[in-house]
Amino acid sequence: MIQHTREQELNDRLNLIEAMIAEGRQTTASWGWSFVVWGIAYYVAIAWATYGHSSFAWPVTMMATAALTGVIASRQTKREPETTIGRSIGGVWICLGISLFVFCLSISLSGHAEQHNFLAAVEVMLGAANGISAIILRWKPQFLCAGAWWLAAVLTCFATISQSSTIFLVAIFLGQIVFGAWMMFAEARERKQGVAHA
Repeated sequence: MIQHTREQELNDRLNLIEAMIAEGRQTTASWGWSFVVWGIAYYVAIAWATYGHSSFAWPVTMMATAALTGVIASRQTKREPETTIGRSIGGVWICLGISLFVFCLSISLSGHAEQHNFLAAVEVMLGAANGISAIILRWKPQFLCAGAWWLAAVLTCFATISQSSTIFLVAIFLGQIVFGAWMMFAEARERKQGVAHA
């Protein structure tokens, strides 16, 4: 009898953990729009820096995108209750944003922005944030996204300058635009199924 009760309690705890992870995946999928927005922002900053020859392209674009994300996120988070997993994932991405901003601004101002090292560092950081999120959520699609960023970092180290630019553009497309759009689609499908079940 006691053994059965302990097994039932353990099963209940495991079910709760699985439900929290599933909820975390669902909450993360609701942030698909931010992946797309940031992917577009990267393209805008790259185009502005390349064709406008402006050293302000990256800082201005990133700060404007951060402000836009903050405004949209504040509206979105008011509708959703905060969870431990949500705070963990949010913490990962906030720290990534701060790390990327500090790194990119510092290396640009110092004049030490050798393209291979710069792009590989950014790709590794984006891979790490996606990988950490994927491990917390036990979510294979996001781990594949992390793998794409890590592969891009490796390829960048062995590529020519023009090839490394192309690799970065493709990684942005796959890791931000495609993955973000997929998350938006997954969230819409979940909502439609939830309405159908209701």
